[in-house]
Amino acid sequence: MKITELKIAEYEKVASCVDGDYRGFIAIHSSKLGPAIGGTRLWTYANDEAVITDLLRLARGMTYKNALAGVPFGGGKSIILRDDAIDRESVFLAHGRFVESFGGRYITAEDVGTNPQDMEIVRRETNHVAGLLGRSGDPSPFTARGVFRALQAAAKYRWDSEMLARRTVALQGCGNVGYHLASNLHNAGARLIVSDVDPAKTDRLVKEFAATAVSPDEIYRSDADVFSPCALGGVINDQTIPQLKVKIVAGGANNQLLEERHGDELNRLGILYAPDYAANAGGVINGCRELLGWKPSQSAAKLDEIYDTVLDIFRTAATEGIPTYKAADRVAERRWKPD
Repeated sequence: MKITELKIAEYEKVASCVDGDYRGFIAIHSSKLGPAIGGTRLWTYANDEAVITDLLRLARGMTYKNALAGVPFGGGKSIILRDDAIDRESVFLAHGRFVESFGGRYITAEDVGTNPQDMEIVRRETNHVAGLLGRSGDPSPFTARGVFRALQAAAKYRWDSEMLARRTVALQGCGNVGYHLASNLHNAGARLIVSDVDPAKTDRLVKEFAATAVSPDEIYRSDADVFSPCALGGVINDQTIPQLKVKIVAGGANNQLLEERHGDELNRLGILYAPDYAANAGGVINGCRELLGWKPSQSAAKLDEIYDTVLDIFRTAATEGIPTYKAADRVAERRWKPD
C-alpha cells in the first residue's frame, strides 16, 4: 500500500493510495467539531485533477453539512476510482486499510456507487465505518425525508404554505434518494415529472406514483414549480439556468451549483435555492443512531430540524441581502468556527 499525502491549503489532510488494483483518495476538511465523516464514492473521472476537485468540494460540503445539522462531526470524503472489471472485495478491503491509516480521524460510509455490503467489507480492515447492514443501514430514505422537509420549508417561505399538494416537482435522478423523495411527494399530493439516464428507474415512478417521464435533457425546461436535482452535482450551470421555469430549486444531490456565481444567478432570477448541504443532511443525521447510539426518535426529531434550519437560511439571506448559498455558509460557520 503506497500512500501519498497532498498539501492542500485549508484542508487538514488529503491523501491518495495505490494498493494493487485499488486507487483511492481521502480528504479531511475539518475535524474541529469531531471526527470527519463522509461517504465513499465509487466513480469514473476524466483525470486526477477532476477527482481532486470533486473530493475537495465534497469534503468541505460535509463540514458545513454536519455543522448545519448540529451533529458532533467534521467533514471528510473519499473517492475510489471505478474500473469496469472491479473486484469489489479486494478493492474495499484495500479501502478499509486506507481508512484505518487515518487512525480514527476519518469515518466513512456509503455514497454514490457504494452500498452497505461494501461497507461490511471495509469493516474487515477498520472499525471506522458506518452504514452497516442491520444498523443505521441505507441512508437514502432519511436523506429523502430531509429533502422533503427542506422543500416544505421552501414552499412555506415562497408561497406562505408548506403544502405541496397540486405543486409540480421536476425530479432529476430516480435512484435511491430520488425514489424515496418521490414517495414523500406523491403522498403529499404533488405532481411529479421525472427523468433518469436509466429508463427502468423512471418507469418505476411512473407506475407507482403516476409520474410523467421525460428525457434527461427535457427535465430542465419542464413546466414545474420546483426543480429537484437528486443525481450528480454541477447541474445548475450556464446551460441549464436559462431553461428553468421553476420558483424553487431543492434536491438531494451534492454540489448542485457548478460555480458559486450560479447561486448568484438563481438569486437574480428570483429562484429560491435551498442549499444542498442543508437539505440533504438526513442521511448523516440517521447515521448518528449508529455512531452516537441515538434512538430512532432522536434522529427523527433532529431530521425535522432541517425545516427550521432552511427557513433560518432564507431569513438570513433576506436580512443580509445575500444569496441563500452564502447565507447557508454563514449560518454553518457560526457553528463550526465560532471564534
